[in-house]
Amino acid sequence: MAKLDIFGDEFTRQAEQAWDRARDEALANGIPVFYRENSIQTMERPDGRRFEIRFISGAPRGSNYEIIRELSASAA
Repeated sequence: MAKLDIFGDEFTRQAEQAWDRARDEALANGIPVFYRENSIQTMERPDGRRFEIRFISGAPRGSNYEIIRELSASAA
């Protein structure tokens, strides 16, 4: 078995592909996806719109964030 190099380009490439597949699958199933991009907490909805959000500590799941603003396609 080959040694796993988590700092190598191949590992990075495979991790990015896995993220892309999981993100696409969730969106295709109507589930919004939350992630951090360029220091912005982002929510992407299945219709393609993206929003900057702020998480609310201690709030119940499903209402633990607030939308700050909609992001343009170039901002996200």
